[in-house]
Amino acid sequence: MSDRPLRLGISACFFHADSERAIFKGKTLLYVEESMAHWAMTRGSFVFLIPTSNQTVSLASYIDEIDGLVLQGGSDVAPESYGETPLKPEWKGDRIRDIYERELIKLCFEKDIPILGACRGQQIINAAFGGTMYQDINTQVEGTLVHRSWDIYDQNFHDIRFTEGSLLHKLHQGKIGGTVNSVHHQSIKDLAPGFRVEAVSTEDDIIEAIRYLPEDVDASDPLSFPYVYAVQWHPEFQDPTDHNLLSPYAELDDFLAVAKAKRNRRNQ
Repeated sequence: MSDRPLRLGISACFFHADSERAIFKGKTLLYVEESMAHWAMTRGSFVFLIPTSNQTVSLASYIDEIDGLVLQGGSDVAPESYGETPLKPEWKGDRIRDIYERELIKLCFEKDIPILGACRGQQIINAAFGGTMYQDINTQVEGTLVHRSWDIYDQNFHDIRFTEGSLLHKLHQGKIGGTVNSVHHQSIKDLAPGFRVEAVSTEDDIIEAIRYLPEDVDASDPLSFPYVYAVQWHPEFQDPTDHNLLSPYAELDDFLAVAKAKRNRRNQ
């Protein structure tokens, strides 16, 4: 059992039913962005899209079959998911996906299944645990960078600074920061209780990475408390041969190591 590949569940992105769409007219589509799947598979893990539940198979049933949960990017988190209303119609987000992913997060947290989020993944984690969001960074925070540019998309880069004593500092071999891509216009406003900021954008202090680490846990023993980690950038989009950027695998490797250790302990 300990030698089998890890099984990672990836939460789905949604194309909701659309009567005007030429393909799968009026049907709801669930999908995984290919780069995310390939990134999660880098170390030999098997990945599975987790569909919405039906009357026969529940989300809890899927959680019983996976060793870790990966939350990918995509649509905005709905303001209703953190107690607000949309400031503009185009910022309404995807409340249906929020409900689905919040249930996945809750189930994994309760069952001690490690969780790793990227971009929207960080945002929904923060909302699920009681944090709030800026609906649009440049509208609500004065003097901020352009964190999303449609013209250059994942070639939009900026520097981040690691928080002193952060896991990022350890995983990236003592670096104090680095360069990452930036493809988001929402970000964390109020950090959820029990979480620590791991990194911020160097020029405007937008939160770029978070870790579940309440005061009463032993940070030196990651098996003693639930593993929830997230970054605001897209490591799956970054070129691993571009040494001007942070390694896209450091956080993934840590997540996989903890997922394997927790799985082995459950199976003892």
